[in-house]
Amino acid sequence: MDWTVDPQRRSFLTPGEQASHTPFPLQNLPWGVFRRPDGSPTCGVAIGEWALDLGELEAAGLLPELDHPSPLFRRSSLNRFASLGPDSWRKVRERISELLGDDEARLRDDHELRHRALFRRTDIQMQLPFEIGDYTDFYSSREHATNVGTMFRGPDNALQPNWLHLPVAYHGRASSVVVSGTPIRRPQGQTRPDPDAPPIFGPSKAVDFELEMGAFIGPGNSLGEPIPIDRAESHLFGMVIVNDWSARDIQRWEYVPLGPFLAKNFATSISPWVVSFDALEPFRCNSPVQDPEPLEYLKSPRPDATFDIELQVDITTSSLPQPTTLCRSNFRYLYWSLAQQVAHHTVTGCNLRPGDLIASGTISGSTPDSFGSMLELAWKGDRPIELPDGSTRTMLQDGDTITMSATCHGKYYRVGFGEVSGTVVPCG
Repeated sequence: MDWTVDPQRRSFLTPGEQASHTPFPLQNLPWGVFRRPDGSPTCGVAIGEWALDLGELEAAGLLPELDHPSPLFRRSSLNRFASLGPDSWRKVRERISELLGDDEARLRDDHELRHRALFRRTDIQMQLPFEIGDYTDFYSSREHATNVGTMFRGPDNALQPNWLHLPVAYHGRASSVVVSGTPIRRPQGQTRPDPDAPPIFGPSKAVDFELEMGAFIGPGNSLGEPIPIDRAESHLFGMVIVNDWSARDIQRWEYVPLGPFLAKNFATSISPWVVSFDALEPFRCNSPVQDPEPLEYLKSPRPDATFDIELQVDITTSSLPQPTTLCRSNFRYLYWSLAQQVAHHTVTGCNLRPGDLIASGTISGSTPDSFGSMLELAWKGDRPIELPDGSTRTMLQDGDTITMSATCHGKYYRVGFGEVSGTVVPCG
C-alpha cells in the first residue's frame, strides 16, 4: 500500500477526530491555486482547515529537486508542474505528506515558516487551478443517455446506435470554464417554443445543472501519436467536480445536426481543489460490464477502472436558504471510464496538452433520486420538484444556487473534493 494513504497516519494540523471529519485529511492533499492574503498567486495543497503554500516550501529548499527549472509553484496555474508526469507528482506529494506528518518537526516546529506557508482556507481566494487550453465533454452515463433518449425518442430508440460502441463527446468552450462561486448569468439565444411559428430571441427559460466529474490532463501527447489505454491514466493529473450548466430550450432548437453550442458555452463551473489519483487509489472499484465488448483500443487492462465517489446536489433559493438535496449519485455508475475517454479522444492522433479538461457528462443512477439533472428529475417538466417551502421547480430560476459535493468514504478517513457552487443571476 502507498504509505501516503495509510489510514493510521495523522497530520499535526488535523489531530484526533479532525482527521476523520475533514474532507482534506493527510491522505488527500489536493492540489490547487490560490491568492494569498497579500494578493499574490501560488500553488498549494489543502490540509484540514489550512492551505499550504508550495511556493514557500520550494523557496525554503524543502521540496524535491525535479528535472525542471524552478520556480514550479510560485505560479498562477498548475500546468507546468502537471506536465512533469506521475513520478514527479508522487515525489512532491510524498515530501509534502512527510512534512505535514505529526511525527515530523521540520515544518511543525518552525513557527516562522508556518506563518509564511500556512493560511486558513477562509483567508485565501481560490483560483482556477489550470490555464485550460481545451475542454471536452463526454456523454458517458448510460442511465442519463437512456433517460434523455427515452424522453425525446421513446424507450425503443433511447440509445443511438453508436452509444454502446464508443464514448460520445463534443468539444466545449474552455474560456467559459469558471471556478466555484462565480455567478452564472442566464444566457440569451434563439428558441422555438411553438413548432408552428418562427423562432424567438430572449433569455433561456430552461437553465439546468448537470452533475459531472472532470479530469485534468498532465503530460500531453504529440500530434499523430495516440495514447494507448494501458497508459491513459498516467496522463491524468487529478479530478474535480464539474457543473456543466445547460440551456435546454436553446439546445432543443440548435442541436441538429452538430450538437450543443450556445446551450453549453455560457458557463461550466468546477471545484477548485484537484484530487490526485494517488489519493483515489484506495477507492477503486469495478466498472459496469460492457456489452457488447468494446473494440480492442478501448478494452480496459483492469476491471477496477473507476472509483467509488459519492456525489450530491443541493439547492438553495431566495426563499429557501437551507440546502435541500435534489439528488445523490456515484461516479462508479459511468459506463465509459476516464481511461477509455482518453484512449478514444486521442485514437485519431489528437494531441492533448497539460491543463486540458475532460468532463464525464451527466452522471445518473438507476433510481429517480440519482438522476443528475433537472431535465431528468422533473422528467421534461412533467413531474415538477416540490421544495420544502411549497415552491416547485422544473428548471432553475434566478436566485437559485446549486452546490455539488463529492466524497470517497474510507474506514478511518474520507477524501473530499470540496464543493462547486454557482448562483443563477438575471441576464439583464
